[in-house]
Amino acid sequence: MGRVSQAQAEENRRRVVDTASRLFREQGTHVSVADLMKAAGLTHGAFYKQFASKEALVDEVTAHAFDEIARRNAAGLERHDGQRDAAQRALIDAYLSVEHRDNAADGCPVAALATDIARGPEGREARRTYAEGVADFAAFLAPAEAVADGGGVGGVGGVGGVGGGEGGLARLCTLVGALVLSRATQGSPLSEEILAAAHAALTEAD
Repeated sequence: MGRVSQAQAEENRRRVVDTASRLFREQGTHVSVADLMKAAGLTHGAFYKQFASKEALVDEVTAHAFDEIARRNAAGLERHDGQRDAAQRALIDAYLSVEHRDNAADGCPVAALATDIARGPEGREARRTYAEGVADFAAFLAPAEAVADGGGVGGVGGVGGVGGGEGGLARLCTLVGALVLSRATQGSPLSEEILAAAHAALTEAD
């Protein structure tokens, strides 16, 4: 068999990252390389032509997943003509929906990857990327008035800041906590009640 072209190699890498991004969010990063490559439609051996290790893939997938969140949030803001409150309300509606609860593979990596990231070593690139992604997501959720006043998370080093940082972090904690609990209680009426309670807590004051 001839060598794979550079274009094909890049396509194969993209396919592995996309597939891993969905599987890791749905099943966790413990998914085996063999199962991952089968799902991607590639051979097991092809994995090590693309990635130095599974840990390197986890690092790349974490960055990929948070880039996806940033793109979605930017697109949401554009759809609402830059109206931050409207974009945030649409995000809250979608985040706390049954559809999002039932579709972890395409859902929020903050909730889906939290346990795996927490169990990993502190020095891992994936943990740094995760922390930055959380800070950026919280900044997007910061109340519009806090952003106008110059508040915000301000990056990983500013997660403990005041003003917009606190407001955005509180909203993100409510969203993620509700999503995790609703998935854990799925099949019980409590699951939908959790989503509804969090939605009310985040929107009734608006």
